[in-house]
Amino acid sequence: MMRHLLADDDLTPAEQAEVLALAASMKREPYDHKPLAGPRTVALVFDRPTLRTQVSFTAGIAELGGNPMTVDGGLAAMGSRESVEDVARVLGRQSSAIVWRTALQADLVTMADHAGVPVINALTDDFHPCQLLADLQTVQERLGVLGGVRVAFVGDGSCNMGNSWVLAGATAGMHVTVASPAGFEPAPDVVERALAIAEDTGGSVTIGHDPVAAVDGAQVVVTDTWISMGREEEAAQRLELFAPYAVTGGLLAHAVPDALVLHCLPAYRGKEITAEVIDGPQSAVWDEAENRRHAQKAVLAWLLERSEGER
Repeated sequence: MMRHLLADDDLTPAEQAEVLALAASMKREPYDHKPLAGPRTVALVFDRPTLRTQVSFTAGIAELGGNPMTVDGGLAAMGSRESVEDVARVLGRQSSAIVWRTALQADLVTMADHAGVPVINALTDDFHPCQLLADLQTVQERLGVLGGVRVAFVGDGSCNMGNSWVLAGATAGMHVTVASPAGFEPAPDVVERALAIAEDTGGSVTIGHDPVAAVDGAQVVVTDTWISMGREEEAAQRLELFAPYAVTGGLLAHAVPDALVLHCLPAYRGKEITAEVIDGPQSAVWDEAENRRHAQKAVLAWLLERSEGER
């Protein structure tokens, strides 16, 4: 069966653990795994601004022995110049896998339906599963475990990171609490999916509005920008609405001593997080950013291995 990573729950708990174990191995021995030797080509398509995604996939594919082929989404003009279906058929015949950073989850699903090769979600408005694998790898490195770990996501729970944290955290057996202003919770259907997963993994998902209550006793505190791509016109309103959810030293004091702080970047110091926190000793954001490479190498290799012979 052709395997894709379109959303975080495309991996079962056991599969997520396999990918994370492979990521740890690839981090220890970054040049010893060559599943893309040939070199085999991986198409990297970017419709949205990118730094970490582009550099981590480009470096990671090269380390796997492959050829990263960057496709400018603006030049491809999918959906206007050519349909997603037609682009998928073209890219699928030129590459072994497709990585796409775009807006609409439905377009990503269409790509997967027609490409004939594994498709990886490098960010949509709904989910950011590659980032979550890197986040989980970082937590596992620092704390030694994932199951049972208490996580607080504070800020815009309706963004792709909020959705992905409840799904991936539940899959890992973590206890995830999201605190956001009313109307900015993770999508109800995503929460429902996460709750069903948590019943089997022993994790939990709690949705609320009090940032102090969410952070109380947390071992990991996570935030993201309050103004996601495509929401720039809402900046002034959001800055006022989200101000109580800023990850400051005072808020972090309610977590356990030495709680980890994660932020997927880019960060806006003085808004969703203070400089003293993101640049302080509890911040793990630079390990988190590095781990994008290792986690993405692992999931790419894992998907290819399980999809061989399906083209």
